[in-house]
Amino acid sequence: MTKSAEHRVVVVTGASAGIGRASAQQFAERGDTVALLARGEAGLEAARADVERLGGRAGVYPVDMSDWQAVDKTASQIEEELGEIDVWVNVAFTSVFARFVDIEPDEFERVTRVTYLGFVNGTRAALRRMLPRDRGTIVQVGSALAYRGIPLQSAYCGSKHATQGFHESLRTELLHDKSRVKVTMVQMPGVNTPQFSWVLSRLPHRAQPVPPIYQPEVAGRAVAYAADHPRRREYWVGGSTAGTLLAQKVAPGILDRYLARTGFDSQQTKDPRPDDQPANLWEPADGPEGHDFGAHGRFDDQAHPRSLQMWASHHHGLLAAGGAVLLAGAAAAARAARR
Repeated sequence: MTKSAEHRVVVVTGASAGIGRASAQQFAERGDTVALLARGEAGLEAARADVERLGGRAGVYPVDMSDWQAVDKTASQIEEELGEIDVWVNVAFTSVFARFVDIEPDEFERVTRVTYLGFVNGTRAALRRMLPRDRGTIVQVGSALAYRGIPLQSAYCGSKHATQGFHESLRTELLHDKSRVKVTMVQMPGVNTPQFSWVLSRLPHRAQPVPPIYQPEVAGRAVAYAADHPRRREYWVGGSTAGTLLAQKVAPGILDRYLARTGFDSQQTKDPRPDDQPANLWEPADGPEGHDFGAHGRFDDQAHPRSLQMWASHHHGLLAAGGAVLLAGAAAAARAARR
């Protein structure tokens, strides 16, 4: 039996909305028990209802991922209530949409503590329990911005770059120790999540993901696949992610100039930013009224429900075999033609 059939215990941080919420739903469909971590209790309770509706078992754990002591205590509580943790997925983040010079020092530090150190804290809590058992999987949800910085997101890009370096360092240590604990990372494209309606913004217009935009279910499927196949160091989701990372390797200076010209407009709609837009930097966005934002943002009419590139990434062996067959056929045809 696979671990999915055995009903794993899966921890998802940032589970109240967006990619975390969509990932929790994917694990629930596999029959897994899902520990849901986030600050916003309204979103967490709605995520619990999602998991149970889809056939999984859920536990709700309100926690700020920047607080190491709270994260470690939560991990102990999860194992006491739900069982030994098999998979830990780090998703939780926050950000500020603004030029670097318009971000206050305490705001920049807060983004770093949640978006980078939150991943470190979650990983540490998972390893404290997985390493003695010599089994388990940790999935870091990254971004194309882990390799390529863009304007108006300096704090987030810096945190994702840091997470990438942390992931690579940890992975080499585990390989050196021949540990059966696996770590992998999933680099995401622009995704239609509620973050663009609640991230602290000083932009004149509403924030939006850099197109092309994908639905959160695409991201959730990629996370669940990575958890099932953690031997690869990382996965890329979306053709835009692949294109950005390849362009960064061969022509980073040209990409600098391109983003300087297009990066401001491509991250904003034409609609003015509402003065009363919530901000989740210091407090959860669902607020005392208990609003659930769900997995989807405001861009359903623009978002793609599938990614051909992701399918190709998951089936690279099949594609390679098919390519080899085509090449062999072409070579045989060429020999026959010569004869």
